[in-house]
Amino acid sequence: MEYFHKYRRHLKDSPQTQNSTAQGIQSKSNSSSAEIPVVVSILVVVICCTCFYFIYCWRWRKRNAIRRAQVQSLVTLSKLDLPLMDFSTIVEATNSFSESNKLGEGGFGPVYKGALSSGHEIAVKRLSAKSRQGTVEFQNEVESIAKLQHRNLVKLLGCCVHKEEKLLIYEFVPNGSLDAFLFDSKKSSQLDWKTRHDIILGIARGLIYLHEDSQVKFIHRDLKASNVLLDDRMNPKISDFGLAKCFYGEDSNEVNTGKVVGTLGYMAPEYALNGTFSIKSDVFSFGVLLLEILNGQRNSSAYHLQQHDDTLLHHAWILWTEDRASEFIDPTLSNSCSANEVSRCFHTGLLCVQENPEERPTMSTVLLMLISDQMQLPSPTEPSNYARSNTVLDFLRGRDTASSHNESLNGVTITSIGPR
Repeated sequence: MEYFHKYRRHLKDSPQTQNSTAQGIQSKSNSSSAEIPVVVSILVVVICCTCFYFIYCWRWRKRNAIRRAQVQSLVTLSKLDLPLMDFSTIVEATNSFSESNKLGEGGFGPVYKGALSSGHEIAVKRLSAKSRQGTVEFQNEVESIAKLQHRNLVKLLGCCVHKEEKLLIYEFVPNGSLDAFLFDSKKSSQLDWKTRHDIILGIARGLIYLHEDSQVKFIHRDLKASNVLLDDRMNPKISDFGLAKCFYGEDSNEVNTGKVVGTLGYMAPEYALNGTFSIKSDVFSFGVLLLEILNGQRNSSAYHLQQHDDTLLHHAWILWTEDRASEFIDPTLSNSCSANEVSRCFHTGLLCVQENPEERPTMSTVLLMLISDQMQLPSPTEPSNYARSNTVLDFLRGRDTASSHNESLNGVTITSIGPR
């Protein structure tokens, strides 16, 4: 009987046990659901921390790579016979790169006038962080011009690499660049015929040194009016060697490059269209510059195409074929020019801009053509009219034409990587 009563009590207690068990299971289920957001949050935090860690490591390695590159640049530059100037000295010389000392600005960044504690005036080319000219072009310019010494080449006094700063220190050339005079209606009157003729001869001698007389042959690749500086006596100095190419030995064959850089209007057709350049490419640029000096206007730029619907070279060729060469000369020269010298310059300029590079003379022959009354000049062939091609015309119409009128007070500042 007692056993029976215990069994009944057990039956009464069983539902409570089952209920408690169910409640326990439900409690555990609720607890598990509450833990899921916590686990997810922890995983998100871990993933984010891991990503930040990898980003930090990547940036750290990148900064170290930049530092190593700067150190390597300094090591390379220190091997050259060129002073490495202290950044604080340049800051003091330019009055902390003040706007009042700013001479001009190009694709690379600004250029400033400065004065060292000795009183020596300098021009500081400052490569900006956003410049299209990179470390390679900077080092190329330093290594190139440090090896060159000629009265018709601008003199590099030193350089400076400080953190992100890259600076080139040149002699200060007080009269600035040729384009500031040549294409200015007021200043051009200061360039009488004797001055222009001397400038032409000086540029030719500078190129002869680069092509033939220096220990290493150089092709400038960006010869133009803004890259010719005028000293206090109006003597020309070729500047800006950021795009220059040097060659060792006697190899003077044409070189093909996959990247065309320079300035439209001065580029030889084989270079602008096919990427092939040689010393004859510089001869073409010299011919364009010579004709600009005679005429006082730019060649195939957006400006000239808009004003005349033609290029300066094609205009010169038409006048040549119609025996009206005298009409090509800048009217301001009428009272000061020598007809014989002007005629020889015009003829030589057309020989330099012939389409076939093999028909162009070398620069040493060009100089003889300019100074010798006894030398018979061959008849030129028609210059290339590539500047009027659809590709080039579309490019000129689409760009900011204001850049064609920019004048630099010190042409050492102008370098453009890519056509402009």
